[in-house]
Amino acid sequence: MLSNGSDCDCDVLVVGGGPAGSTAAALLAEKGHRVVLLEKDRHPRFHIGESLLPCNLPLLQRLGVLEEVERIGMLKYGAEFVSPYHGKAVTFDFANAWDKSRPYAYQVRRSEFDHILIRNAAAKGATVVEGCKVTDVEVGEGGSVATARRDDGTTRTIRARFLVDASGRDTLLASRFGIKRRNAKHNSAAMFGHFTGARRLPGKAEGNITVFWFDHGWFWFIPLADGTTSVGAVCWPYYFKTRKTDQTRFFLDTVALCPALAERLEGAELTGPVTGTGNFSYQSDRMAGPGYVMLGDAFAFIDPVFSTGVYLAMNSAFEGAEAVDACLREPTRQQQVLKRFERSVRRGIGTFSWYIYRVTTPALRNLFMGPRNVLRVEEALLSLLAGDVFRPSPIRARLRIFKVIYYANALLDFRRNHAAWRKRRQNVRAPVGEVV
Repeated sequence: MLSNGSDCDCDVLVVGGGPAGSTAAALLAEKGHRVVLLEKDRHPRFHIGESLLPCNLPLLQRLGVLEEVERIGMLKYGAEFVSPYHGKAVTFDFANAWDKSRPYAYQVRRSEFDHILIRNAAAKGATVVEGCKVTDVEVGEGGSVATARRDDGTTRTIRARFLVDASGRDTLLASRFGIKRRNAKHNSAAMFGHFTGARRLPGKAEGNITVFWFDHGWFWFIPLADGTTSVGAVCWPYYFKTRKTDQTRFFLDTVALCPALAERLEGAELTGPVTGTGNFSYQSDRMAGPGYVMLGDAFAFIDPVFSTGVYLAMNSAFEGAEAVDACLREPTRQQQVLKRFERSVRRGIGTFSWYIYRVTTPALRNLFMGPRNVLRVEEALLSLLAGDVFRPSPIRARLRIFKVIYYANALLDFRRNHAAWRKRRQNVRAPVGEVV
């Protein structure tokens, strides 16, 4: 057990060089802490989750990388939802949200975006080591000891006063502690690929994300600046168990089940292999403790239907960096600081989750496809889609009104919504393995 920082290699060890880890490393180094960031891969590297939210932009500006992201990004002014059950599409523009000052976001290639963030961490003074995977760690109030293996096969040991777990879906600490749980309220898996030649929306809406509902879940359609389009299917577990062909054929057959998407992809070509992932939704029992915090996907991952992944990761890194800094400077306040940090992040995730858990229900689809700004409820919903769920805001009261409207609509069409609820309960209980 480490008793103080005198024999430590660094003040903070950050595991993972994605948006959460790179953001936290940059902020903590900026505050004067000795930071070491270990990333198992080498950037640039492929990653899914290309859609940012308007609330990402102030965070990128604070990091000093907004201009770089603007150069690689595709402007995204809103989100389009396409419903075969209503025979139409509806677009929500961020400019109509409660806060009119954030009217757009960006779609980005994650290989480029993540590379910008990790280079920024190094520029701010963090020691960045790529090709170095943490294989074991011991955490305690006195500090942490991590064992890591370089991609040349050699190992190293690092002692740190504080550990930031930003290991993403590897969930380093949650897996080690045995506290990672399949989400009891949601269950899905995904498969995805990149296309060239996909038909986009015209004019200003060209960069908008489109969400297509279909009988087994939903699709994303994310245009990127280089002409590539990211397309993915997020489905219930039972659907993946019906696969009898290879992954690519199964994916293309799934696209064919959604005529509106198939039309957009007519003549388009896949640029690489189709990738899949199972166990898509999970959460850990806790996200902080003596000497450690978990950020972003290292703590939890929910369905990406509202493009929340990168934003939640970066926001948790901003809040986590403040918490870690306070813990290092005033160790006696550690318990109080970490409790406040965890409460704030859980509240934001919970706000998104309520809508995500219901996004395939008839009642919510009806409300999305027939938006009305009664009592400024639509403006509040747009603010939610923009990511504005953490700061104090009047939208909270309006979102409560939206929930009342949702439950009223569910009662008006009780039979269909009850059937959907029963089907969803069955799907949530069903285990899903890795999609390969």
